[in-house]
Amino acid sequence: MTYYRLAIPAVPDAAPSSLADRIEDVLPQTQCTKCGYNGCRPYAEAIADGNAGINQCPPGGAEGIARLSSVTGYPVIPLNPVNGLERPRAVAYIDESLCIGCTLCIQACPVDAIVGAAKQMHTVVPELCTGCDLCVNPCPVDCIVMFPVTEGTGWQAWSQDQADAARERHDFRTLRLRRDSEENDARLAAKAAEKMKAVEALDPATAAGEAEKERKRAIIAAAMERARLKAEAAAQDKKPDEAT
Repeated sequence: MTYYRLAIPAVPDAAPSSLADRIEDVLPQTQCTKCGYNGCRPYAEAIADGNAGINQCPPGGAEGIARLSSVTGYPVIPLNPVNGLERPRAVAYIDESLCIGCTLCIQACPVDAIVGAAKQMHTVVPELCTGCDLCVNPCPVDCIVMFPVTEGTGWQAWSQDQADAARERHDFRTLRLRRDSEENDARLAAKAAEKMKAVEALDPATAAGEAEKERKRAIIAAAMERARLKAEAAAQDKKPDEAT
């Protein structure tokens, strides 16, 4: 019989943690989506809600299932092969001679482990790569491969310190992307408001001109309403984060 060490990280003595919080704490934070969810946090919430099993995380492997069992009380079961197999940890490698600088891999990386700029060579920082392989499929020139870098699998190939660091980078990236989106939305809203002022200031001399003014006004008003609804939705999404 094989036994697995259950090195569960301590939870700070702040606000009581939810079940989803405790589940997330023992996930490997590779953000690979192999579990069927868009990252470790959504998977943790799905387990807590009873919508996902504890055996859907290939990077965590058998020991990961044992960790999740200790938190949830669910029995240990084999890894679901539909989600993948427990393998040695791999690191992405970019063939720089083939890279065209499209930035698609940078956009796909959930932990900011790829550096580069548009139309310039990209490269992977091995120490930051979680082996999620999300950068492979978007590459239009197939210049990214995954190289195994460990003999061990699951948590034998990954440490709690690495998981904590990956989680921090993922959370920072999420906040940065949200901030960038909000700033862009604010610029577009200001631009739309200026256009509305310009349209409202028009004084058409003909019925056709008045109809054209109304058409433009309706288009801008619809765009502003979509932006308002998007902002409201974003504000609702932020509330759970602010409460933790």
